Amino acid sequence: MEQMRRILSIDGGGIKGVLPAAFLATVEEITGKRIVDYFDLIAGTSTGGIIALGLGLGLTAREILTFYEKEGPKIFLQPDHDAENGMSFWQRIKQICRQKTISARGLVFCKYDHQALLEAVEKVFDQRTLAESCTRLIIPAFDRQRREVHVFKTAHHPRFVLDWRERAVDVAMATAAAPTYLPSYSLESGISLVDGGIWANNPVGIAAVEAVGVLRWPQDRICILSIGCSEELIDIPARAGKLGLAKSVADIFLMGQSRSATGIAKILTGHAENNRRLYRFQHSVRDGEFDLDSTSRISALKGLGSAIAREAVSEIEDVFLDERRSDFVSYYGKAAGI
Repeated sequence: MEQMRRILSIDGGGIKGVLPAAFLATVEEITGKRIVDYFDLIAGTSTGGIIALGLGLGLTAREILTFYEKEGPKIFLQPDHDAENGMSFWQRIKQICRQKTISARGLVFCKYDHQALLEAVEKVFDQRTLAESCTRLIIPAFDRQRREVHVFKTAHHPRFVLDWRERAVDVAMATAAAPTYLPSYSLESGISLVDGGIWANNPVGIAAVEAVGVLRWPQDRICILSIGCSEELIDIPARAGKLGLAKSVADIFLMGQSRSATGIAKILTGHAENNRRLYRFQHSVRDGEFDLDSTSRISALKGLGSAIAREAVSEIEDVFLDERRSDFVSYYGKAAGI
């Protein structure tokens, strides 16, 4: 019988990626097992894409979490919590004015320049490419000029002849270029990309499609671990107009996409109450509790991720960490000795 094929899927969510990073770090530390050694395919969108790249390139989940804690405030132009506590009165006033300016700018332009994010991911990934991933990766983005989906993939199928050459830095920048927050990102080829969250913020659906439709893994040999970055409890008024829904319309669309992706994954894997194939961990929070750039909430997100993992770890270890995955050898790049 063919061995089980295990998939890890990580949602997008900006600085809220701290939650899944802390979740995975806690699982690794309790079990003493590296996540990447047990998953045959890892999918991640936006911040989830950065986590997926890190895992694929051999970083521990704790190293990825530390990246968020250290670089997050720099990326979103905010002081870390300790620095904020040591501010004088006038420094605090200056900081408040700065944040108001950033928010005002966001009404017309992107709130942030991408230089800080670029410098942060370059420190971690340097010149490494997708060809160096030790497991299969799929990272969605969106081609803003062609209005078409763009998915980065390791060379895990003979058709995938290009993406293995891409720098991990460029893949991370493209999938994380969230509209209104960061500008689009252009690859060396000139292709201009924005955040994959536009169409696959929860990438579990495309992960299941890849497993069944491309890799031809048997439906009954697939298990998926899907981790969200938190979801707000949104009230959808029955008669709301544009003003009534303006604040929450993006979150409503993301919620709908996530539900659809989860349903697709369940159907493709034959998930049922008595035949569980998809394990989804998504924590609900009150409206406005966490924003994509609220770095002051890093500690709270870290605590949530760790607490959820502590409750789930025994089940996760039994289902996902009981047998190491088979070795992954790409069709191009590493396999060709390049």
